Amino acid sequence: MAIFYDTHAHLTYPDFADELPQVLARAEAAGIAKVITIGTDLESSQRAVGLAERFPNVFAVVGWHPSDALEAPDDLRPALRELARRPKVVGLGETGLDYHRLPSTKEGGSAEDDAPIKRRQAALFRQHLEVAAETGLHCVIHQRDAFEDTLAQLEPFAPRVRGVFHCFANDASAMRRIIGLGSLVSFTGILTFKNGQNIRDTLAATPLDKFMLETDCPFLAPMPYRGKRCEPAYVKETSEVAAQVKSCSLEELSAATCATAESFFRL
Repeated sequence: MAIFYDTHAHLTYPDFADELPQVLARAEAAGIAKVITIGTDLESSQRAVGLAERFPNVFAVVGWHPSDALEAPDDLRPALRELARRPKVVGLGETGLDYHRLPSTKEGGSAEDDAPIKRRQAALFRQHLEVAAETGLHCVIHQRDAFEDTLAQLEPFAPRVRGVFHCFANDASAMRRIIGLGSLVSFTGILTFKNGQNIRDTLAATPLDKFMLETDCPFLAPMPYRGKRCEPAYVKETSEVAAQVKSCSLEELSAATCATAESFFRL
C-alpha cells in the first residue's frame, strides 16, 4: 500500500471529539501514516499540541486564522514563540488573509468598513511570518479572495520563510508565482469533484515535488464521500485522482509528496 500524509486536518474540531482514536486508526489502515492538525486560535493550537503529544503519528501547526483576526491579541508573537518550542510543533498557521466575508460583500457594507479588518489581518499575518523567520518554522497559509495581498506580504520574507498555500484553488499562473518564491501548494478532496476540473488542471501543471495532499477535514470530503464528514483516511481517494492527473503511479506520488512534506515540516 502506498503511504501518504494528511498535511492539513482539524482534529481539534468537535466533529472528532467522540472517536478520535478510531479516526486515526482508520487513517493508518488506509495508509495515511502522518497527520498534521492545524490550530485556528490559541486555544485550538494548544489542544493541537496536546493531541500531537498524545498520538505518535500526529503533529501540530499553531496559529490564528485570519477570519477571526479581530479577536486575536494585539501581539500574538509571544504566544507563538512559546508554542513553537514544543517538539511536535512543525509549522505556524493557519495564517494569511481572507476577504471573502468582509463588510463590503454584504448589503450596506463599504470598503471603509473593510479597512480595519484588513489591517488587523495583515498585522496578524506579519506576526506569524516574523516568528517563522525567527524559529525556522514555515507557514501554513490560508488565502481567500486575497491572493495578491497575501503574496505581497509573503514576498519580503522569502526565502527565510516558506509557505504552503493550503486548499489551493487558484490557476496555474498563481501556482507558478508561489513556487517562484520557494513556497508550495496543497490540494484537497475538491480535486475529485465533478466540477473540480480547474483544480485538476492546476495540479497537472504543478511539478511533482512542489505540492502536498490534505483533507482540511472535517470539510471537503472527496468523492464518493462528498457531503459527509471528512477525515484523514480520505487522503487515499484524493491521492488516487492525483496520481491519474499526474500520470504517475501511487508509489511515485507517495515518494514525492511525503518527501515534500517531510522537508517543509521537518518531520
